[in-house]
Amino acid sequence: MIGEIAGSVLAFVDPMADQLGDIGVPYASTIAQGVVFVAIFFVIYTVGRATLGPLSSRAMEARGLDAHARKPLNKLVNFLILFAAVTIAFGTAGFGDFLTAITTVGAAATLAIGFALQNIIQNFAAGILIFSEKPFRIGDWIEWGDNAGVVEDISLRVTRVRTFDNELLTVPNSSLTDDVVKNPVAKDQLRVKFVFGIGYEDDIEKATEIIVEEAETHDGILDDPAPSVRVVELGDSSVGLQSRIWIGNPARSDFVKIRGEYVKAVKERFDDEGVNIPYPNRTIGGGLELSNVEGIAEPMD
Repeated sequence: MIGEIAGSVLAFVDPMADQLGDIGVPYASTIAQGVVFVAIFFVIYTVGRATLGPLSSRAMEARGLDAHARKPLNKLVNFLILFAAVTIAFGTAGFGDFLTAITTVGAAATLAIGFALQNIIQNFAAGILIFSEKPFRIGDWIEWGDNAGVVEDISLRVTRVRTFDNELLTVPNSSLTDDVVKNPVAKDQLRVKFVFGIGYEDDIEKATEIIVEEAETHDGILDDPAPSVRVVELGDSSVGLQSRIWIGNPARSDFVKIRGEYVKAVKERFDDEGVNIPYPNRTIGGGLELSNVEGIAEPMD
């Protein structure tokens, strides 16, 4: 269909050039070729967007790609349609082989452009890896280096992350693929650990029972896997009991809220039950010995 339309448009090149030449229009042949180029480009680009665009969207949906992954890929498809339209229209209008022209120009500028676009190409490749491997998605809470936040947008070059202080970070994708990225909410369940310190004279079994009971009574903490408590350290002034609880469908706000409510409830139960939470203390001992004090006058009475 596109070929037939292109052939029909191309049939008007010579007559149009002749007519323009007859009335004295300069560069009549070039103008006629330009008209043909615009017409063919418009037809191919319009038909391509109307057919290939929906087909590619349905194909990506059938493969289960997320919306944030389909967005840049749709842009890539549109770019390919645009490139194909320019290439076909360039050759059909009689300007020559577009790819050959691009290759000739590109060969001269490859080295300079390669150095200039090195970081962009690296980030673009990293963006492809992020879309294919899916280490995180929009809405996930991630941590890398000394940074942490919630992913707001992922493009082929950068990822935008909103920190917990409401700052927007624009992160090059290569920084997220070359470094270790922690995604606490990647799975449906998140285990949270917290160490409670009790005094050496306090009953470990009683404190353990309180910690487990408060976990079992909190609606945001799962019963399966069940909460657990382990003795993990014998400190200078306290015995460390590590509580391990599980949260379902974790998100940043839920995680902070649930952990805060849980720790507060355990602290209040410790106070009610007489379980001590000691703080570090130091005792300084020793004496002072003086030497070579002969001849020093004694103080007057």
